[in-house]
Amino acid sequence: MSYLSILVFYVILRLLYFFIKVTNLAAKDDIILGIESSCDDTSAAILKNGEILSNIVAGQKVHEEFGGVVPELASRAHQQNIVPVVDTAIKKAGISKEDLSGIAFTRGPGLLGSLLVGVSFAKSLGLALDIPLIEVDHMKAHILAHFIKRDGYTAPKFPFICLTVSGGHTQIVLIRDYYDMEILGQTKDDAAGEAFDKAAKLMNLPYPGGPLIDKYAKSGDPKKYEFPISNVPNYDFSFSGLKTALLYFLQDEIKKDADFVQNNLADICASYQHTIIKTLFKKLIKACKAHQITEVAIAGGVSANSLLRSELERIGNEMGWQTYIPPFEFCTDNGAMIAIAGYYKYISGSFTDQSVVPLARLKF
Repeated sequence: MSYLSILVFYVILRLLYFFIKVTNLAAKDDIILGIESSCDDTSAAILKNGEILSNIVAGQKVHEEFGGVVPELASRAHQQNIVPVVDTAIKKAGISKEDLSGIAFTRGPGLLGSLLVGVSFAKSLGLALDIPLIEVDHMKAHILAHFIKRDGYTAPKFPFICLTVSGGHTQIVLIRDYYDMEILGQTKDDAAGEAFDKAAKLMNLPYPGGPLIDKYAKSGDPKKYEFPISNVPNYDFSFSGLKTALLYFLQDEIKKDADFVQNNLADICASYQHTIIKTLFKKLIKACKAHQITEVAIAGGVSANSLLRSELERIGNEMGWQTYIPPFEFCTDNGAMIAIAGYYKYISGSFTDQSVVPLARLKF
């Protein structure tokens, strides 16, 4: 056999090897484990090519007696929950840990101790399995939850605007692509979710109080009491003044009638909630008009609020918007939103390494 024949044979073998390798890679499913531990929920989810296979969430009732999340207790509970939660997510998905393609985890923002548990676990498992690590911004993940593949749901079309409302954040975000996002406006003090919970505490409602305000508001008159709407420039928000106004209002009324709150709870809740939702949509409408956007979504824990959801549909019909409301399971903190955010980073090859550390105030 001549040298040329050997060379040609070698080239053919190399091309065949390359073809088989590329074919196998193309056929391989992208299976992402998402880990969320930014606050008081320990959650893990498995996504296969962007489609949800499992989404497990373990809450922490220990905080109820304190009227809010206690960071030290939260981090300890995460340590207890993370192994069984991840194990359950993998088993429910019908896979083994060796099938995982990558591990996505919340790097921030959030409670540092809580984040540390999730980040450390992800790093350890990633090292053991020798698979890529993908850091995820918690707030971007809330928005990208709209892209989790599931029957009967169509994802927003780019560009779109998302009103992200949670216990710690309130933002209006312009999304041009999966990771091309711009904050147009955000709260300058309290978040809307925080305003709900603090108001509930003023009325002696148990934690978490936001859902209870929503519940009682359904039977109340939203125009019974008038509360101020903040006048912050551009697309930003402020809810500290509203919270203070409620405090002084209740103090004055309780002086006249010690049972004022109990006797007027539904109307107080309805009026207060109406003011928050009106404030949110005032800025959302302004942003959509200015940027000529008709694709509009909501996200975050407060997107489970019934009035926020119904008002988005009502105003969307009036404004000619195409609106997108996430299922309840993807509103609050969950591993699936982390997994889908990680999935889009995974297919673009955007990985992190073992030097990564949690950031409580991760910049958007």
